[in-house]
Amino acid sequence: MGTNLTLGYDLGSSFIKASLMDVERGCSLISDSEPSEEMAITAPQPGWAEQDPETWWRHVVALTHRLLERSNIDPSRIQAVGIAYQMHGLVCLDERQRVLRPAILWCDSRAIRQGQRAFDELGHEECLARLLNSPGNFTVAKLRWVKEHEPKLFKRIHRILLPGDYLALKLTGEVRTTVSGLSEGIFWDFQAEAIAQDLLSHLELDPALLPDLVPTFGHQGHLTDEAARLLGLCAGTPVTYRAGDQPNNAFSLGVLEPGEIAATAGTSGVVYGVLDRRRTDPLSRINLFAHVNHEPTQPRLGALLCINGCGILYAWLRKQFCGGLDYTAMNALVERIPMGSEGLHCYPYGNGAERMLGNRGAGAQFAELDFNRHGLGHVLRAGLEGIAYSFHYGMSIMHGMGLPAGVIRAGRANLFQSSVFRQVLADLTGTSIQLVDTDGALGAARGAAVGAGLIASPREATRAIPVLAEIHPDPRTSARAAEGYEQWSSGLRAYLDQHQGEPS
Repeated sequence: MGTNLTLGYDLGSSFIKASLMDVERGCSLISDSEPSEEMAITAPQPGWAEQDPETWWRHVVALTHRLLERSNIDPSRIQAVGIAYQMHGLVCLDERQRVLRPAILWCDSRAIRQGQRAFDELGHEECLARLLNSPGNFTVAKLRWVKEHEPKLFKRIHRILLPGDYLALKLTGEVRTTVSGLSEGIFWDFQAEAIAQDLLSHLELDPALLPDLVPTFGHQGHLTDEAARLLGLCAGTPVTYRAGDQPNNAFSLGVLEPGEIAATAGTSGVVYGVLDRRRTDPLSRINLFAHVNHEPTQPRLGALLCINGCGILYAWLRKQFCGGLDYTAMNALVERIPMGSEGLHCYPYGNGAERMLGNRGAGAQFAELDFNRHGLGHVLRAGLEGIAYSFHYGMSIMHGMGLPAGVIRAGRANLFQSSVFRQVLADLTGTSIQLVDTDGALGAARGAAVGAGLIASPREATRAIPVLAEIHPDPRTSARAAEGYEQWSSGLRAYLDQHQGEPS
């Protein structure tokens, strides 16, 4: 008959990934992704970023069929489904559950003014105490933007969803979300442990627009007959887990308790640590959300540093300048270039307003480019170093909040496949990096197993994940990395001083 399996989906802004997990062995049976090239993000105006949710669903259908064909398993062995997803997006539905407009994505900058206005009018201290964040450019501010700028469409909105909630809707027919999801959209009041009524009232947004609540781990609905037919799965299969990509990534890496640190370097770069009490950054550059194991009586808050311009920079360089080279060949070019890229510096901020820069849309820049010294390898290395420098800049803010610097745990994926990126980051932070054999889709499958009662607890689900490699700070290169960072950061400080108080 075979062992029990769970299916995890990871709905990203570049790719959708899926993994079938063998529950007894605790490992992936097979995984795949869709489409073959990064999904397009449309920008009807500068600073905007949108995708069609129906495109996500088409890719999920195609991906599921390919996974089943490749694995040749009986779909009845799949006991539960879990979902991870790109955070902070806004999907608007009418009363017939039809999508009203393209989803406004996490990296879309249009709603900064709406969020800042609410932050100022409600009071910074009040917002940080109750919401743990400024409303900033998060989902709640995006919804207010729609109300102001698309009033006719806004009147047709019956419910709003996060991207993962939309995928769950297509699977189950249910309009539902989690406390963690509401907190990432800044819809949650952590003092009241309830929906943020005061903020919604101030923004003139009806709480009835929000989905119903379900637990992060637990019953969230069953596959409908229609979804099962389209996917090739069994009707009635339960959906038992959903989480935003960064809380899910932290869970998949075994980061559940205070002092544990997770990192990713995909389209955006993220450092994610866990706190057991409310601590905030006065400038709201670091964001706190309910972690997957958060409970009112046992708080577990995810402190999230996000660098929007991360892997998307490296992907852009590949498309524009690398003439068909794959990432392995690009990384080989980088390794030939000395540390510091011979004075070339990259500021990778070309993917919307950067939260850790005070919501400024700085734009990506290369500085000190010398046509007689620098070639493609220098540009690529400067890009990787600039991203690593940005990680270190943000982590310094996190340390100021009292977040301890433990071992950084990351999947061996995206930019963490680059030995140069890994070593520069370890040297700058003085912290070892563990590369762990997992990814977001496998994490979602593990979460599904916990939610279905097939694994006893989140900690038990991640206890035996193998560490593939460990990178330690190198005293032979750390001083040079620090020197390069100081030169780079002086340029960043000059930019911030020039644009003080001028968010995009």
